[in-house]
Amino acid sequence: MSDPGTAPGAAPGADPGADPGAAPGIELRLRALRGRAFTLTGGFCVPRGAMLALIGPSGGGKSTALDIIAGFVDADAEVRIAGEDVGALAPAARPVSMLFQDHNLFPHLSALDNVALGAEPVARPSAAARARAAQALGSVGLAGLEGRRPAALSGGQRSRVALARALIRARPVLLLDEPFAALGPGMRRDMLALVREVQARTGASVILVTHDPEEARAADFAAVVADGAIGPARPAGALFDDPPPALRTWLGI
Repeated sequence: MSDPGTAPGAAPGADPGADPGAAPGIELRLRALRGRAFTLTGGFCVPRGAMLALIGPSGGGKSTALDIIAGFVDADAEVRIAGEDVGALAPAARPVSMLFQDHNLFPHLSALDNVALGAEPVARPSAAARARAAQALGSVGLAGLEGRRPAALSGGQRSRVALARALIRARPVLLLDEPFAALGPGMRRDMLALVREVQARTGASVILVTHDPEEARAADFAAVVADGAIGPARPAGALFDDPPPALRTWLGI
């Protein structure tokens, strides 16, 4: 079988879209995943410190690809992070943080305590964990709001709390499953700009699931998930300038 991350016509084993001189960040090579109504194969390679946007029709498998990397879905796949095979690791042991659409904040806890759980997932985080949480909240522009519960925060502020919790975990890979989809266009741009600032500061590799072509074009790389296939990754601008058939269909061209 050909390399699932190799573009049609490329040599087997070729780097699927990444700079060959860059250190690998995330590699996914999926041999076959069969769901109730779909089969998914393919893969991609993202250089360390880059952002990859996963785009394509709803139900195509974009979120499933993130779940495979995070270890939430058992699949016949090779997952490498910074060159290390993490396929045998439990989700909690994988060097990834994940942001979901609903943010997964505990409604009865303050913003500070929600973030502190990222450092110490225990009922009563230590003073050191709470201090780190306060620093993380400050880094996303929420200083002074540490004591508010999620219900007393705006949608954008809740997104920032979730991002702060991911930051405090200090993992080299950040997976974003449309966590800002419910925000308005301006706030969504602000949150992605904040993610970019975090990425520049920490060197994290980011994979973003999005239905927004402009968000995808702004990423370093993009990969189409459609017609039962993932990827490969290509420079985002070049992919949109010369879209493959599946992307043309999705864009309505």
